[in-house]
Amino acid sequence: MIDNASIESLKNSIDIVDVIGNYIELKKAGANYKANCPFHGEKTPSFVVSPSKQIYHCFGCGVGGDSIKFVMELEKLSYPEAIEKLASMYNFSLNYTKGSSDYSDAKRVLETIQTWYVKNLEQHDAAKKYLQQRGISQSSIERFGIGYVPEGNSVMQFLNSALLPLPKAVEAGVIAQAEDGRYYARLVERITFPIYSPGGAAVGFGGRTITNHPAKYINSPQTRLFNKSRLLYGYHLAKESIYKNKKLIVCEGYLDVVMFHQAGFTEAVATLGTALTSEHLPLLRKGDPKVILAYDGDKAGVAAALKAAQMLAHAGFDGGVVLFPNGQDPADLIAKGESQKVAQLLRSAKPLIPFVLEQIISAYDLHDPRAKEAAFGALKQFLSGLSQIIKDAYIPMAATLLGVSPALFGAQTQPSRARESFTQQHDDIAQLSILKTLLERPELIDSVLDVVDIAMFGAYAPLFEALLKEEYAHPQLLRLSIDESLQVMDEQELQNVLRHFLIKHYDIKLKTLVADNTIPFEKKSFLIRKIKTDIIPRLKRGELVPYDLEI
Repeated sequence: MIDNASIESLKNSIDIVDVIGNYIELKKAGANYKANCPFHGEKTPSFVVSPSKQIYHCFGCGVGGDSIKFVMELEKLSYPEAIEKLASMYNFSLNYTKGSSDYSDAKRVLETIQTWYVKNLEQHDAAKKYLQQRGISQSSIERFGIGYVPEGNSVMQFLNSALLPLPKAVEAGVIAQAEDGRYYARLVERITFPIYSPGGAAVGFGGRTITNHPAKYINSPQTRLFNKSRLLYGYHLAKESIYKNKKLIVCEGYLDVVMFHQAGFTEAVATLGTALTSEHLPLLRKGDPKVILAYDGDKAGVAAALKAAQMLAHAGFDGGVVLFPNGQDPADLIAKGESQKVAQLLRSAKPLIPFVLEQIISAYDLHDPRAKEAAFGALKQFLSGLSQIIKDAYIPMAATLLGVSPALFGAQTQPSRARESFTQQHDDIAQLSILKTLLERPELIDSVLDVVDIAMFGAYAPLFEALLKEEYAHPQLLRLSIDESLQVMDEQELQNVLRHFLIKHYDIKLKTLVADNTIPFEKKSFLIRKIKTDIIPRLKRGELVPYDLEI
């Protein structure tokens, strides 16, 4: 059991605004903070956090409590688990009266193996040579705790010799267990980058191959301590500079962060092999910094920068975008001694909204009237997500780039038929991409059928049925399999596309329900309420809601 005095000490050392701010975006409102409630769907903030009383309360759904209660409810944890989660987040050592803690054991595994990884690097010439060739100094290696993990047998031998329980090492994400019960190391023969919570507690690892393994980088799996969608590499080292300088640099990789810090740009952080998502926003918001996206200038880097810039602009962030030229990344330039060039690029960052507008325009042939109308629709959609004042400020620029009158972007303007056609084409691509993914990865079919009904695919429902019947000679399935314009998604991408598909489906369903006079009033009211207050809010929070036949 956790010692009560230890619990009280933890409560006194954490701030509820900081705790809840790790999960949702909080905005100052007088002496308190407000946000949209994470426990029920709402558009007008009614969720209030009181720093003086260290409690939260939602005036919409009635939930309330302290930091521990919030973590319990949001993460669906027991009371002891929530305490241990908070202790891990803030690097706080709990005392126990008897027994042991899952979190303390996992934390001990991570800390012990991190020390071993660091020692291994000192004895591995190839790994040290690679880091030297990339320009990483010894002081940076020590500052970031960079290490090396050898082959799998050595990992297992070390865990046994250090008397670390193997089940706890599994929970920490260090090893995994095969179906036959055999344990094996997740990271082998890789340079290791320890990943820390914002409070400085070790929660996982990233590993970079030096043996030409097809997967250049591998991260720890999702655990109760490690959620890569809410973490930023290097944040625990960068946060002091971020708060002081009101600036945060987001780059693409571990080495970029290390080299940025080495060159004096100590506000740099990186996502953990994922795109920047809305789950990162609470962490990015802390200290109210200007956010600079520093990405590679290749096709993938530009696409990632556009997506992130749109999200940040719609969330009200100030910042800009830097695309590093000629296929180079920040680490390359800094290693070549071109830190001044990097500094100049950062100073001349393209502001977020102009960057988005220019990138949207660049995707269309403005000499083609239909493409120009589609470009107008895309610009109008992006601008509609901005506050009215910001939107009005950028309409002239959008109109100039497009070569049309600013009056076209007025509030009275309705989306053009070309835009509707373009949206339909976008929907078609989304549905076909889902089907192509299931065609290439049939093991995902059951999980998709849990949340959708075949009829939802409309004109593509027969194609979906042919796929389920394994009619692979079907002409349209054959065409789908060779269409290179449609991507095969990974599970995370598939989930995101499904969520957007379902949100649109249920939005349409709401409209049809309202207009349907054949349904009894009570049932109609129930269905409308369920979609508006339960299904759509859960989808928007990132949850895939199981398909309900009644709806």
